[in-house]
Amino acid sequence: MKHSLQLRLSQHLTLTPQLQQSIRLLQLSTLELNQEIEKFLQDNPLLERSDDIREDPVSAPPQPGTPEYTSSSTTSGTDNQTGNADDGDGGRPEQDYSHGGTRDDNDEAEYPQLAAETQTLREHLIWQLSLTNLSERDQSLVTLLIDSLDDDGYLKQDLDELVTLLPPELGIEVDELHIALRHLQNLEPTGVGARDPGECLMLQLMALPDSTPCRTQALETVKHHLDVLAARDYVKLRKLLHCDDAVLRGVQHLIIGLNPRPGSSYSSGDTRYVIPDVIVKKTKDVWLAALNPDAMPRLRINRLYADILQRNRNAGRQQLASQLQEARWLIKNVQQRFDTILRVSQAIVDRQRHFFDHGEIAMRPLVLREIAETLDLHESTVSRVTTQKFMLTPRGIFELKYFFGSHVTTETGGGASSIAIRALIKQLVSAENAKKPLSDSQITEILGQQGIVVARRTVAKYRESMQILPINLRKSI
Repeated sequence: MKHSLQLRLSQHLTLTPQLQQSIRLLQLSTLELNQEIEKFLQDNPLLERSDDIREDPVSAPPQPGTPEYTSSSTTSGTDNQTGNADDGDGGRPEQDYSHGGTRDDNDEAEYPQLAAETQTLREHLIWQLSLTNLSERDQSLVTLLIDSLDDDGYLKQDLDELVTLLPPELGIEVDELHIALRHLQNLEPTGVGARDPGECLMLQLMALPDSTPCRTQALETVKHHLDVLAARDYVKLRKLLHCDDAVLRGVQHLIIGLNPRPGSSYSSGDTRYVIPDVIVKKTKDVWLAALNPDAMPRLRINRLYADILQRNRNAGRQQLASQLQEARWLIKNVQQRFDTILRVSQAIVDRQRHFFDHGEIAMRPLVLREIAETLDLHESTVSRVTTQKFMLTPRGIFELKYFFGSHVTTETGGGASSIAIRALIKQLVSAENAKKPLSDSQITEILGQQGIVVARRTVAKYRESMQILPINLRKSI
């Protein structure tokens, strides 16, 4: 076998560490981005936040011999490999976005807001129990039941099973637990300690004055016919109660006014807040997107360490130089992230301006490819930008993905957004005659009369996605 050497030329794309970091930061939410930055701040002394620094870094250039805050040469042109456009801003002293807005002198100072501690259901019940004249043993048994309640205030555990779980030396009988349950059910909120929704509603009806209209029929309904009421079979329920439509309407009104989850207002579930990345406002009849300054971390190079690096040439300089480069990369990539979010957001706003003027019903069809082609980005980049990024508008807070909807053909050859069709369905249902609600077929016909060709099963799918009940459950007396 004869050996030979051959020279081949080939091209391939290599993702540099900086480019990999840029892609990773782009797909992070605001919360995840801040967590990522905190890790960098802990590991890299060359990087620091400038949030609390009153000096304006833009107007105060770095001292002679101090490295710039950002690097313009390390990332030039690299983003084009994945479709991310680099505007070639060069080195900015600090992330400062002209579109992000500045705070007026009249803005209120941002002082820490301390949330008031919410009283739990258990604490509320224990406090009431301490005001009663019950014996120490009875209070202990009621406390045992309180500890067995779920977040809605229901006692799901069977009392017979609960007795078997208690130590035998306590000598607790089932009858004692039944008495303790009666004491618990006399506490506020009314309905707490119920073992099922029917009992919960019954306890609340029993607490009403005897003179309450339709109270007797309502009690019979929640005790024996709650499933019939839930199915909205009013003909059958009227026969079971031996009443007319007026009484039946009173029964329904009375029961609907009750609270089937008495403990929910004391739920200790954590409230999750969304920090919008972009704020949309109308300026001189034009909708403009601006970055939310509260969502943007302000980073810069630590001048002290940068000066040390500039003066010293010892062996430790190599590590500091590496950390300096990493800090520059992070600042540049965070800057690039917000620039890309702003560009994509403004492109969305330009195409969905009718939504901001008229609401969901005016939403137009939009796909990722359209934004990608307009901004010369890759579709995957637009997908990353629109995931877990939020826009604050006069109509509420929306994830950027919300503005993208599938295309539904109209008779005129145009297209309607699936979001707009959902809005139309919701509008039709809200305006329907409650005694004769619209079926999915009727909604399909009405949409067809408006030039929107959509199948009945599609209408059913959209209706279910909006949690709108079917026709039989929307019908009232």
